[in-house]
This record gives sequence, C-alpha cells and structure tokens, in this order.
Amino acid sequence: MKIHEYQAKEILAKYGVPVPRGGVASTPAEAKEIASQLGGAVVIKAQVYAGGRAKAGGIKTAQSPEEAERLASQIIGRQLVTHQTSPEGVPVEKVLVEEAVASKRELYLGIVIDSATGLSVIMASEAGGVDIEEVAAKTPEKILKAYIDPIIGFQPFLGRRLAFGMNLEPEQIRPVTQLIGDLYRAFEERDCSLAEVNPLVVATDGRLLALDAKLNLDDNALFRHRDYAELRDPGQEDELELEASKHNISYIKLDGEVGCMVNGAGLAMATMDIIKLMGAEPANFLDVGGGASEEMVTKAFIILLSDPKVKAALINIFGGILRCDIVARGVIEAAKQIEIKVPVVARMRGTNVEQGMQLLAESGLPIILAKDLKDAAEKVVAAKQK
Repeated sequence: MKIHEYQAKEILAKYGVPVPRGGVASTPAEAKEIASQLGGAVVIKAQVYAGGRAKAGGIKTAQSPEEAERLASQIIGRQLVTHQTSPEGVPVEKVLVEEAVASKRELYLGIVIDSATGLSVIMASEAGGVDIEEVAAKTPEKILKAYIDPIIGFQPFLGRRLAFGMNLEPEQIRPVTQLIGDLYRAFEERDCSLAEVNPLVVATDGRLLALDAKLNLDDNALFRHRDYAELRDPGQEDELELEASKHNISYIKLDGEVGCMVNGAGLAMATMDIIKLMGAEPANFLDVGGGASEEMVTKAFIILLSDPKVKAALINIFGGILRCDIVARGVIEAAKQIEIKVPVVARMRGTNVEQGMQLLAESGLPIILAKDLKDAAEKVVAAKQK
C-alpha cells in the first residue's frame, strides 16, 4: 500500500525523523495561506503515487505567497505524467507546501526487505538526490548496506558505520546515527515494505532534514493498523486494481496485451514467463487464489477483459481446492455480463478437469482449448496476432 509524501513525513516526524516545516493544500488559496505562515521561499510539491515529479513540472519553487498560489493553481487539478505513470498520468488533488531549504549535501537512506536473506537491510549513500538505481549502475561502491538481525534489532554501531561511510563531518555522525535508528524504528513498527529518504540533506544552517520521504506499507499487516484505511487515496490507484482489491483478488495491471487469469502466484509467474518466452508481453498479474468461489472467478474474468489493452486472454488453472468446473462456470457467467471481444485460450488440469473442459466446449463461447501450458501459450500469442 502506497501513501503520499506528506503522510509519510507525518509518520516519520512522530518517530523523531526531522522534516521541513510545511502543510498540505487542496486549493491554491490554501497553498497561499500556508506559504504566508511559513514565510520566505517555499516549494510546491504535487502529491501523487509516482516519482519523477520535478522533471514533469510537479515540483516548483515560489518566492512569495502570491506566487505559491499561482503555481499551485498550475499543479492542482492536472494530470501529472512522469516516467513512473501511465501515458495518461495521475490526477493531482493536493500539494505539499514546504519551506525551501538550501542544502550543502544530499544523502540517501532507504530500508527494504532483502528477499535473498529474509532480513531488513538499511542502504545508505553519499550520492543522494538521484535514483538509487542510477547510483547502483554507475557507482555501486557508494552504496553501503547494513543487515538487521531481527533477534537483536538495530544497533547504534551499525548506524555509525553507515554514517562514517557517507563521509560525514564528525559533528554529524551522532545525529545521523540517531536518524537512521529512528527511521528503522518507524519501518519496523509501522510494518513497512519500504522506507526511503531521498534526499536526506545537510542544510546550510546545519540542520539534517528528510527533504523527501516515501513509505510503502505491507498489505499483509493492515489488520494490525486499522488507521491505515484513512491513508489510502483511491484516486491514485488504477481503477481495475482497486476493483479487484474489493473482491480479494490479486491483480496488478502491466503493459502487455495478453491477459492472464491463473490460480496461485507461482503458476501466475510461470505463465507470464512463458508468454514472454513466446515473444509476447503479459497484460496483468491475476491470481484468483486457491480457494476462489465461482463469483470471484466471474469478477476476475470481467476485470481482465475490462482492460482495453488486452488483445487475447489466457486461462491457466491447476485445479486443487479450486475445481476446474467452478472456473468454467465462472467464465461462462462472466460472458453473460460482458461481451468477449478478444480470443480466449483455456488450459486446465486437476480436480474435475473433464467437467470443466466439457462445460467450456459446450458453452458456445469462442474459447480455444489447449492441452498443456506450452500449447496454450503458443495459441494465445498466435491469436493475439490475428
């Protein structure tokens, strides 16, 4: 679950991470009022679930409250298109108005879960202010890492090691070490999958400030944080992904043209791999789950077909708890609610596979049956190209 920058900063500030003074505005008039209260130059920052805002015109500096109002009017209400959004962009409904900070150094701090070790890893770099991927590609030696043992937790010596590695001034070692510890505490207690401060600046007046901040919250821990529901901004989420989440369907929209409906995350990944192997691109990740009902299958198939980029669809099911005949009935019901305008290929194995394939064969729907996964992938890619 993603949240806005201003929300991330509000959370981090509660853990002692220093952030610039500022406030969030929904109208240009509110932006003017906040700028008046702050005094001096301010930065107007579009609040969207995407990076690359500055290059897209989503971050501007104002020297007066009147200019803040004018610039906010240029940002609020527009569709912001960045390298992390779709070509249509995302709507800007709010801006963060913050004090402009003159900095003499820009650093990077981030915490993620390392899937290889299963541990939280703190990453730090003296090369802040740019994408960490760019640093990793050009100067990987500038990325420092510290893995956290969940039994003993974060230890100050790890923070000091990272602080020294970023070539900080002696007087900055202690506060940066404290800041790293506070960031990790927020990451752990708030059940984050990502906590990132980029840049962490050393201001010309000596202050350390999280000039930008990003927190991603682990969906699996939402039951422990009932207040997180208030942080969600449906306007920033893809409509189909939002609809799928309402029905407990795992769906992620991608950029390809072959829609996939699969049960099981591993099988879904394998299905996408073989589609790419055949020279096409998957349009989505869609896992209906091992215990899906007929209604869930129906809804999942409708969501899949609702994506205008889908030129062909592949149903790949291994029947266990989810029987193949239930999948077939769900697909047939979906066809009653939405017109099937693209070729559909179905491959099923497992519990009640004969009944499921027979239901599809006798349904009168334009569904191409496949005998195995390779056959299914070949047929769906060929159908897409017609």
